[in-house]
Formats: sequence, C-alpha cells, structure tokens
Amino acid sequence: MNVKTFKIGEYAKGGIITVEIKGWSNSHIAVIGKEWDMSKGTRRSSDQSNAKEFTRKEVQVTDYQAERTLDNFLCDLTTSYYAGQILDWIKSKTKFVNAYEQW
Repeated sequence: MNVKTFKIGEYAKGGIITVEIKGWSNSHIAVIGKEWDMSKGTRRSSDQSNAKEFTRKEVQVTDYQAERTLDNFLCDLTTSYYAGQILDWIKSKTKFVNAYEQW
C-alpha cells in the first residue's frame, strides 16, 4: 500500500490531501481531503496524522474515466498546479486504463 500526505496549506481546502493506493497491483485509489489540525502546530513538519477527514473520492484504475474523475476532484480541492503534482505522483505508482485499451 502506498500512502502519501501532501501538506499544501492555504492553497488547498483544509490544507491537507492524503492519497492511498492499495489493492492487488495498486488498483484502488483513494484521495482524502483533511482539515489541518491547528492544535498540533502550523508548520509543515507538524504531526497531522489525526487530522479530520472532510471529503473522500475512491476510484478503480480499471474505470476508463478514473484519471479524469481524480483530476476534477483534485482541482476542486486545490489549484491546478498541485492537482497536477498529486496526479503525477499517482501515475508514478500505478497505471490508469486507457479508454482505447478497454475495447
């Protein structure tokens, strides 16, 4: 299972986006939006493991619209720059199914 937490701060709703890639051959992706826990501190080095989740989107890489679904969800959470950075990290860990590969 691959998990990465992006502590983006004021450029994202809530400030934190966590991505979990799990399942057989990394086929299940969950993107989680979290609220920054100010009681633990305001620095990026602060422990945000118990931050409260406020939204989540889960997709299977076998869905031919998975990449677009995640991109739209990420653009709603943060700027297009950070959405692209997060999507690039996801692509480095798994492979999306192309619409043409399904037929």
